[in-house]
Amino acid sequence: MNFDLSEDEEMLKALTERFVTDHYDHDSRRGFLAEPTGFSRSNWELLGELGLIAAPFPETMGGLGLDATGIATVFEALGRGLVVEPLAEAVVMAGRLFALTASDALRDAWLDAIMTGEKRLALAHAEARARDGLAWVETSAVPDGEGWKLTGTKPYCAAGGGADGYVVSARLSGAPGDASGVGLFLVPAGTPGASTHDWHMADGSVATALELDGARVSATHRLGEDGLAAIAETSQLAALARSAEALGIMERIFAETIDYLRTRDQFGAALGSFQAVQHRMVAQYAAIEQSRALLNLALVSWGSEGFAQAVYGARAFIAEASVELGHEMIQFHGGMGVTDELAIGGGHKRLLVLSRWPEGPLAALDRYAGLLN
Repeated sequence: MNFDLSEDEEMLKALTERFVTDHYDHDSRRGFLAEPTGFSRSNWELLGELGLIAAPFPETMGGLGLDATGIATVFEALGRGLVVEPLAEAVVMAGRLFALTASDALRDAWLDAIMTGEKRLALAHAEARARDGLAWVETSAVPDGEGWKLTGTKPYCAAGGGADGYVVSARLSGAPGDASGVGLFLVPAGTPGASTHDWHMADGSVATALELDGARVSATHRLGEDGLAAIAETSQLAALARSAEALGIMERIFAETIDYLRTRDQFGAALGSFQAVQHRMVAQYAAIEQSRALLNLALVSWGSEGFAQAVYGARAFIAEASVELGHEMIQFHGGMGVTDELAIGGGHKRLLVLSRWPEGPLAALDRYAGLLN
């Protein structure tokens, strides 16, 4: 089977890599993380100008309509660059979810600004007492005249710092954990009754806790009919993007460790010359190749009934293998490996978040098993 990229995909890869080359080095990345939003606002607007924000949106809505291979190509390159701009959370997940569920009028009012980088959305779905995957929603939505009142807490809005709006899941009927009765709503930032508190995730990105105390939104801000089904469908592509990003990070920190082992002398010889070290590095190289093979299986499954299963299978493996690889690369660097002076530590922190958010590898494995025929 031919896994070579098409001419358009090669151009997209080159565009993403050029963005990384021109705007990223280790010191600048640390500066971006120190921004109030956890990333560079100017970089975000540039990504909009380059069309990389619009890339995952359907062509009928003004996007590039990238398929799974295109999205994986972009995110693997972003991973190798250790890019901190939240394209997976704000675009593939929240932005695309909004675009696919909003009414034409609401989409027209927001989508152009989202794709150009002028506005940004965050998903507010996960809840503190969640114990049943995607279905656990306690936040309520009750009719209020010609609109809705939302009450509840969404403490885990990834990449929510400074967002212009939140795609909020709220229960219309039933009990927490029921597979039906959940709707989606767009809550613009600054809506009366909606307050936020920013906090930092392990990788330095800025998440938000969203508190809804009778926050009122108009009827036009109701998104779609079946909120959980829409989240589940969009989550598949987001899981693919996160897996591709993790693979790119694995390749980056593995390559930097190879260079270190070739130049770091110990007992009068390069560390890389010791057989025990070589065996451990070979094991991690094999993990990278296994990860790529599973990601490729998901890519060739695009458009088939087996796509979701292949994606969750790849995610289950990559989430676990990436963290182990990060541990090994840190071990080879010693104490310096965990500091902010090297890309190894920053890459590993990002792998920790990618592997555990929005759920861990065992949950992904359960989803994979549940889709087996």
